[in-house]
Amino acid sequence: MASDDQILQRCFHEWMAIQEQELNQLLQALNQKENGGDDLTETSCTQLTEKSINSFQEYIDKRAQLSRLDISGLFSPSWNTALEKALLWVAGCRPSMYIRLTYALCGSQVEFQLSEIIQGLARGNLGQISATQLRMINDLHMKTIKEEEKLSNKLAGLQENIADQPIAIVAKRMSRVGETSGEVDHALDEHESSMANILQEADKLRLSTLKELLSILTPLQGVDFLVASKKLHLCMHEWGKTRDNRHGRI
Repeated sequence: MASDDQILQRCFHEWMAIQEQELNQLLQALNQKENGGDDLTETSCTQLTEKSINSFQEYIDKRAQLSRLDISGLFSPSWNTALEKALLWVAGCRPSMYIRLTYALCGSQVEFQLSEIIQGLARGNLGQISATQLRMINDLHMKTIKEEEKLSNKLAGLQENIADQPIAIVAKRMSRVGETSGEVDHALDEHESSMANILQEADKLRLSTLKELLSILTPLQGVDFLVASKKLHLCMHEWGKTRDNRHGRI
């Protein structure tokens, strides 16, 4: 029978496999467009972005179920590299990183395609984002940061509760360090339940931010963004493994 950690690990690896599969589909669609194909319509772009959103929804639904199994395992995942763990915010990425990535892509594509933009040849990608879109993205950025701060404060309060009643007082009364009791188990179960609730709120914020961002972008810009975000996610995992190996952690 699989352990809790093995079940959580399987969920993560299945998610990474889906990321890689969807990245290949997105790249194939973009390559067809760059090669002069007419298959990449707004409808097909929308279908690709909706597929990614649906996959993300399924993943966070599964995480919500598994969070009741071992929430501490999700906050400190054995399947992530040290680099990835160092970057975690509430067991995942900060939703505001989606917006930062969008800004970075806009700037890099404008620079890379400057001559095409001047000639009016560049079409559809994030280098062609409008002033109206940028204002909407900025508003989303500000709203997302506020929501992140609320969740960060909730998590900080939960962490501080360890030094308060009842856990800290029970620990002080213990005659032997680390001995268990019904009171301790009950308190830690409640603590983990609160952690699971915060994770679910954070995952909902990640999903809602992604949905709103993609609704601001054109369908082709959305595909462009998803390619970059999935590549970044997969690359960070591989780069982390390389660095773990360098430091003797593998």
